[in-house]
Amino acid sequence: MSARALVAIVALAVLGGCTGLAPPAPRDAAPDALVARCERLYVVLDEAVAAAGVPDGGEARLAGYPYARVDRLLASFGEAPLDAAALQAWVDALIGLDRAARRAELDNVPRSARPAVAARLAADGWPENEPAALIEGCSRVLRDHDLADPRRRDRLLNIARVPDDYDTWKRVVGLYVLASFPFAYGVSRYQDGVQATFDTPLEGLPVRGTLVRYAPPETATLPAGEVGAIIARSSRGPLGIPRPEGEDLARLLGAFAPVLEVDVADADDRIGYPVIGADRVPTVDVARPVAFTRVAHARVGDRVLLQLVYSFWFPARPRTSALDPLGGSLDGVTWRVTLGIDGYPVLFDSMHNCGCYHMFFPTPRAALRRQPYTIEETAFVPQRLPAAAPPDRLVLRVASRTHYLERVTVAGRDPAGARRYGLAADETLRSIPGPDGAGHSLFRPDGIVPGTERGERWLFWPMGVREPGAMRQWGRHATAFVGRRHFDDPWLVERYFVILEP
Repeated sequence: MSARALVAIVALAVLGGCTGLAPPAPRDAAPDALVARCERLYVVLDEAVAAAGVPDGGEARLAGYPYARVDRLLASFGEAPLDAAALQAWVDALIGLDRAARRAELDNVPRSARPAVAARLAADGWPENEPAALIEGCSRVLRDHDLADPRRRDRLLNIARVPDDYDTWKRVVGLYVLASFPFAYGVSRYQDGVQATFDTPLEGLPVRGTLVRYAPPETATLPAGEVGAIIARSSRGPLGIPRPEGEDLARLLGAFAPVLEVDVADADDRIGYPVIGADRVPTVDVARPVAFTRVAHARVGDRVLLQLVYSFWFPARPRTSALDPLGGSLDGVTWRVTLGIDGYPVLFDSMHNCGCYHMFFPTPRAALRRQPYTIEETAFVPQRLPAAAPPDRLVLRVASRTHYLERVTVAGRDPAGARRYGLAADETLRSIPGPDGAGHSLFRPDGIVPGTERGERWLFWPMGVREPGAMRQWGRHATAFVGRRHFDDPWLVERYFVILEP
């Protein structure tokens, strides 16, 4: 096959990808040649990313399918039969995850290494183009090739799983079956202390510094009926996953963003924007208060509920002494809103950005299931909330230094005297511009924020959690020491709650 003909086929594939159409089905020996070259394209890109040490640690890669990655939500769809339309939508969603992660990875490859990548692609006959455009076309070429082969299609469905963030070998070596009992007692004691804080009258909570309120940008009122309409029209795909975009998404995120009331004693109690310094060590710029947002989903029966996620970053949890096992660089709190199909919140939950301190705040629309007797951690509910909807806002009371969540209250839409924080996509933390002009991920390839390791890892390792206490990337939050649980598990809500119809 001539190089000119091959380039023409690639151009058609890229054009089809850019216009949202699948590339035309080849009719001769060309498809095998094109599939092989597309596979080599991914090899070149993956080798460049690996050599630079910048693989993204979010979604799981799928061996033999370089164009696809999977998260826990999409993995849950691979557990049941899919019709042809749902199968293609599912694979396209896997492709979308890979493209997003790969875009960040390529942005993080040092500029000095990029000419060598371009030279390797040119040597294989690829037209001079941005890698993103070639990926767009090749992902569809490989998708169509695999969906046409029943064996490769079935294997993709079988391997589309996300490994959990627990090291079983640590539990074996650490005698987890015995050690889990004192750990469970410690968790129970911690929860008793948190419950006592939540039971304390609001005016009785201690204040070390000054209470500072951070509020989101001012937004127009968004009635629950309109929220329900946005959810409905964004759920029309074959998988029924609500995926609001553009102005709809911006309005939703603005309408449900919480107010933070933080006890500020020093700069470590101020929220900000993570940045990468010349020494590659992440810090937080408190002059730029921001909530990092994303969309997530919960599966309840045959429905997929929309979740809005807001993450806040602090410069540190300062150590109280040299032996403090919990203190260290960077800290953060994540707040999640689970919406019913009618647009009203049914459940809220929170964690720290280490995956620690996971708490649930159900509304009257979420009834706690009776849990089997077990020492494993279940849903900890320190407070129940009304189904507060815009224009009301929830106020999260955050303690100084520990940044523990101490209370959730309902306030008017615009609290007086509040400082405004901005909204930014959580995805941007995968590639933060550094002082050298290149991109740098906030996270290591294993999903951990470097430099945020805590002393507790030397005490809690028998529970199998990787780097307990360290800050981590979305999709890598193990939230239980006793048992196994992940913050992004799509079945988490149904495991603990019955969602009542409006």
